[in-house]
Amino acid sequence: MNAKVTHVHDVLIVGAGFAGLGSAIRLRQQGVEDIVILERESEVGGTWRDNQYPGAACDIPSNLYSYSFVPNPGWPRSFSGSRDILAYIHDMVDQFELMPLIHFNKNVTGASFDEAQGLWTIKLQRGRAYKARSVIMAQGPLSNASLPNITGIDDFEGHRIHSARWDHDYDFAGKRVAVIGTGASAVQIIPELVKKAEFVKVFQRTPGWVLPRPDLRTPEWNKKLFERLPITQSAVREALFWGHESMATALIWDTPVTGLLERVAKAHLKHQVADPWLRRQLTPDYRIGCKRVLMSSDYYPALQASNCQLVTWPIDRLSAAGIRTAEGLEHVADCIVFATGFDVNKTGTPFPVTGLDGRRLEEEWRGGAQAYKSVNVSGYPNLFFTFGPNSGPGHNSALVYMEAQIDYIVQGIRTLLDNNLRALDVKPEVQQRHNRRIQKRLAKTNWNSGCSSWYLTEDGFNATMYPGFATQYRRQMKTLKKRDYRMQPEGITS
Repeated sequence: MNAKVTHVHDVLIVGAGFAGLGSAIRLRQQGVEDIVILERESEVGGTWRDNQYPGAACDIPSNLYSYSFVPNPGWPRSFSGSRDILAYIHDMVDQFELMPLIHFNKNVTGASFDEAQGLWTIKLQRGRAYKARSVIMAQGPLSNASLPNITGIDDFEGHRIHSARWDHDYDFAGKRVAVIGTGASAVQIIPELVKKAEFVKVFQRTPGWVLPRPDLRTPEWNKKLFERLPITQSAVREALFWGHESMATALIWDTPVTGLLERVAKAHLKHQVADPWLRRQLTPDYRIGCKRVLMSSDYYPALQASNCQLVTWPIDRLSAAGIRTAEGLEHVADCIVFATGFDVNKTGTPFPVTGLDGRRLEEEWRGGAQAYKSVNVSGYPNLFFTFGPNSGPGHNSALVYMEAQIDYIVQGIRTLLDNNLRALDVKPEVQQRHNRRIQKRLAKTNWNSGCSSWYLTEDGFNATMYPGFATQYRRQMKTLKKRDYRMQPEGITS
């Protein structure tokens, strides 16, 4: 049983990844100090702590995939690997002295709001409950991973590895390895496995659009220039932002630029793959942008290595020895790598969340998650989401969107605390109007053009992506309009 709660925090943050740590920094910079961060693991880092598979890297340039308020002049490469990104996160914790705020090994199992007190109670798997006036859900959309639902998955007698839970002790030398999946993680893993394993078979369900990734080592003079003249790094970041922003015209909507980008991707494929039949197998039959675009310059060469084979027959089931495909062939494997993505909460929540009058968020989101500006949900006062519904970028850095969300959340929490409110709750009609506009705009995007992707629910509802430019998203998040919220006074004093 949970022990008695003795302290009420102003802010409780769930998750010590990019979003949670960035929120704590910005809150402190605005004078909010009573913050606690609950992290279920034993160290910080979120998805970059968990995803340490061979070849793991970001497909957004480092100078853009970082916080503008925490510049790093020492990025070693133009597209940094997961270890360098994790080091950046640790440096951020040290620089802003965040470690005292973080309570590790705290696995949240539920959150409920007490309307009378204006408080959230956060329950844990083990240990005492926490109480807070406001809660930031910063656990991230890519924080949970599990093996896919494939017939016979428990029958396989070899070694199983999920890309997000890599087994660094397993020796691939001399092994026959099967890789299921050809998405963003797979195109990074496969070239590394081909270097080590005896043979690699890649099981592809749907080919992806692949663009080259110009990953270059950063020269020392460049690092010194950024360190001595930070304005130069800011200028590079701004140029990268606008370069990626222009890609929205190709990736979000079907325009003449879409066809141009498809020709670039096909030219990349033709340049790297000589065999016409293999090129045909690797050519998508949907518009670029409908699924996540892949960035790689070594994936196609790896597929053509003498110890690698692409398998496009559908998987029927797993057997004790390996994988059986639809044409009846059994592919023997010593190890199966599941590069099959994450459990994205498009229709639920990672743990039960109870709001006003006992309403349950997972029930309300069963048909597809909805929020106001991706941050607030009506009926759940003082609760804020980072990377909530319809905040996903298809063309620019996730951290650009995250910064905008965090600064909006800080405005909300400052409003709550400065006015000693019991509840700050977005009005239901405001949320409904916002989501009608979002879904109307999404209907005209490439994401909703007919392909199957992790952006959509099973019935085709898009609860994931934002249908516009990053500049539009930042503009809508610039100011918290108090008229959009129900503000209940007479909060408590801790």
